[in-house]
Amino acid sequence: MTVTAMPPTETEAPPKKGRKRLIIGVLLILVIGVAAGWFFFLKPSGPTEPEPGEVLALESIQVNLAEGHYLRIGIALQLTATAGGGGHGGGPVDGSKALDATIAVFSGLPVSEVTRPGQRDVLRAQLMEKLDHAYHGDVMEVYFTEFVTQ
Repeated sequence: MTVTAMPPTETEAPPKKGRKRLIIGVLLILVIGVAAGWFFFLKPSGPTEPEPGEVLALESIQVNLAEGHYLRIGIALQLTATAGGGGHGGGPVDGSKALDATIAVFSGLPVSEVTRPGQRDVLRAQLMEKLDHAYHGDVMEVYFTEFVTQ
C-alpha cells in the first residue's frame, strides 16, 4: 500500500499571515510610541543661558596710556546667579582680577585707539575674554561706568 500525502484536515489549519502582521504592527507602534515619549519628555535639553545675578560695581582706576596720557575707567561686572556663594570661588567675587585684566587690556594704548567708537567695543570684547577666563564663566558682561581720557 502506498501512502500519499493527505490533505490537511480541518483541525490542522496552516498559520495565518494576518496574525504575524498584526503582531509586527503592534510592536512597531509600541517602539515608535516609546521613542516619541523619550524625545518629548526625557530628552536632555541643550545648554541653557545662565541667569543674571548681581551687578558688582568696582571703583574707578587710572590706567597709563601711551605718550603720557591716561584713562580713568570704571567697570561693573554682571555676574551669573551662581557666582559668589554658589559659584566656583565659593565666596564673594573678588574684583581685583577684573581690575588687573582692565589694566592689562588698556595700558600703553594710544589715546586715539581708546577713544575711537568702534574700537571701544573691540577692547570690551578683549576684556570680557580675560574676565571669562579669570572668573570661569561667572561674569556674563562687563559695563563701563566711567571712561575719561586725558
